[in-house]
Amino acid sequence: MKTHPNTGALAGVRILDMATVLAAPFGATLCADHGAEVVKLELPDGSDPLRGLQPVKDGVPLWWKVANRGKKGITLDVRKPQGRELLLRMLAQFDVLVENFRTGTMDRWGLDAQTLLQANPRLVILRLTGFGQTGPYAGRPGFARIFEAMSGFTSLTGERGGSPLHTNFPVGDAVAGLFAAFAIASEVARLRGDPQAGGCVVDLAATEALFRLLDPLAVEHEQLGLVRQPEGNCASYTAPSNMYMSQERVFFSLVASSNPIFARLAQAVGHPEWTSDPRFASNPARVAHLQVLDAALAGWFITRPFADIAAALESAGVPFSKVYTIADIEQDAQFAARQAIVRLPDPLYGSLPAPCIVPRIVGRDMPVPRTGPDVGEHNAEVYARFGVDAQALQALHADGVV
Repeated sequence: MKTHPNTGALAGVRILDMATVLAAPFGATLCADHGAEVVKLELPDGSDPLRGLQPVKDGVPLWWKVANRGKKGITLDVRKPQGRELLLRMLAQFDVLVENFRTGTMDRWGLDAQTLLQANPRLVILRLTGFGQTGPYAGRPGFARIFEAMSGFTSLTGERGGSPLHTNFPVGDAVAGLFAAFAIASEVARLRGDPQAGGCVVDLAATEALFRLLDPLAVEHEQLGLVRQPEGNCASYTAPSNMYMSQERVFFSLVASSNPIFARLAQAVGHPEWTSDPRFASNPARVAHLQVLDAALAGWFITRPFADIAAALESAGVPFSKVYTIADIEQDAQFAARQAIVRLPDPLYGSLPAPCIVPRIVGRDMPVPRTGPDVGEHNAEVYARFGVDAQALQALHADGVV
């Protein structure tokens, strides 16, 4: 098989990431994974809230290190006139600017879109906010759980009749970051295809990013009058699809929504007659009789050890999985075979574990990025590109600009 150079598709793209916390920086990190050169810009005091989010060990922000992998770090206070001037000078050498300040903040700093595009007419300005640059909520602050709740995403979680539930991870930030990376890659493709094309402003609302995942909600509400509700671990659109428990309280997820898979499941659990039972003959019928079907399955599983259940389901070709923790992932043969956990080089720890680059490109082995930078770690290196020598950098530092 022909091999390719060990660089990503975004090699040569320069991104200035001045966003904070997680969503927008995650998008820039995904671009760095695929070859973009990303410079992380922070305030000189290193006050990005992500540096204080757990996990923190002995004052070292571990989440920061893995979330901002592959980036070079500089400090700059763009609110100061000298900082603003230096930023605009730098933008001529960047392709993308990523920011996530509350709508109107950059304008107040004299860094409105028109000014930024004057500094670089081909600049892609990605603005990621909770609700977008327009509309009555444009000025509101936003966090992942707010995006998740408002988008309708959280309304689908939890037990029937109980409280909706958030996950113990900011899914809203991660989803918005995925859309950010997609937007950057899309605009880079546009600019590469037309040397005369101009830059643009990408107005990415995290709430809309979450809502975009929920394709059927609007159409089923309009056409069927349905408002989808939480169903615990069941699914209201397919059956069987639930969380089950073995004799020793091992939880596992199982899906057998197609008729052939359901037939194999019925055989595996000793009920081949289910395939001829009109209550279970099709997916809509199984959904209509979900409680009867689930009770029978749960009763079979609870009397057997998980090892026996797993053997039966694997033999029958039924999709299922134990609910993994990170400890399970670290020990799993599939994750190990694909090296799904990589070691990021780190100057303090030697290396730290993190998820691999996704997706994989066949025939291309991507270099493993190093961990996220310390505050201002690459100031001298990066600013030298713009004619800022050591003496000038020291003066900017004394003035609180860097």
